Amino acid sequence: MDNIAGKKPALLWAVHISVVALVLLWVVPTFGLLVSSFRTGDQIVSSGWWQALTTQETQQAAVRIAGTEAEKDGAFVIEGNLFPAKGVEISHWGTSSREPEAFAPGETAPLNDGMTLTVQADGAFVLTSPVTTKDMRLPRVFSTASSPPEFTTRNYTNVISSPLAGQSIGQAFINTLTVSIPATIIPILVAAFAAYALAWMEFPGRALLVAFVVGLLVVPLQLALIPLLQFHNWIGIGKGYLGIWMAHTGFGLPLAIYLLRNYMVGLPRDIIENAKVDGATDFQIFVKIILPLSFPALASFAIFQFLWTWNDLLVALVFLGTGNDQQVLTGNLVNLMGSRGGDWEILSASAFVSIAVPLVVFFSMQRFLVRGLLAGSVK
Repeated sequence: MDNIAGKKPALLWAVHISVVALVLLWVVPTFGLLVSSFRTGDQIVSSGWWQALTTQETQQAAVRIAGTEAEKDGAFVIEGNLFPAKGVEISHWGTSSREPEAFAPGETAPLNDGMTLTVQADGAFVLTSPVTTKDMRLPRVFSTASSPPEFTTRNYTNVISSPLAGQSIGQAFINTLTVSIPATIIPILVAAFAAYALAWMEFPGRALLVAFVVGLLVVPLQLALIPLLQFHNWIGIGKGYLGIWMAHTGFGLPLAIYLLRNYMVGLPRDIIENAKVDGATDFQIFVKIILPLSFPALASFAIFQFLWTWNDLLVALVFLGTGNDQQVLTGNLVNLMGSRGGDWEILSASAFVSIAVPLVVFFSMQRFLVRGLLAGSVK
């Protein structure tokens, strides 16, 4: 009774739950990264992205009293606001890091040299001193305050076109596109011709070549980095775009040929034989019949190759370089994490910019992915 036609497998619900869990594990962090990329650095540090739409009460960064001194009733007074543009509401404040919540809003704190400081709930303060404060080091104010949700596009402006060296990823973005697009197109062009020859053209040693291509799939690329770089330097294409295009082409060809050859073998033989009977050459058959029918396989490999070259760091460091005018996005993000590890808003915006293009490529071509991967697996 367990194998009755139409009866759902016992583990169907487990499969569905697993798929939903995998989707959530991928989507939720991506959405959180997107939300964080539009938040300010203070809010990222003080609360999680899921609290982005709620008012948060957090410990604010210490603010040193500053302002224009004025003489009133024989005393020297400085007035101002700790948070002129944030609209925060202070619940407690203090002048020492050991007692950051010593006073309530509106209370007056006695300071050294007869000075007093009063801080209101909206951040307005009044510092009063019996003597001038021009040559004095004014106190810092520590506060606990509730701040409303705040979103900004300044993070993206900074990471794309900031004039600060090491912070902008605009040039790195262009460099990555310059590497990824040719490094995706060239292997497809070469592999498509090779796959057609291995699938439909009769010549001695064809089976041996197929076995050789399959064997190359398991060869780690790290083994070829140094010899290949030495060869590139010997022929004069090392440390440049041409060198990295050729490197990515060589590393991507085994998978491309294997994938496309499996797909082309499964195409109807009658179509090709009829074309040959009508007098079509192999090149005409390849261009007018094989390529249009092989688009799912071409698209599936394009996804893999583009994602690999876009996210690559090792090959780019070896064959391109580490200069600001040569650096790719992955290398730029590594530098940001090292030099600006506390600027989470910069890191989150940079990270989302780096994954935006792969997301667009994947979702625009993902319908071809399964069709291309499963081609040739069943008859």
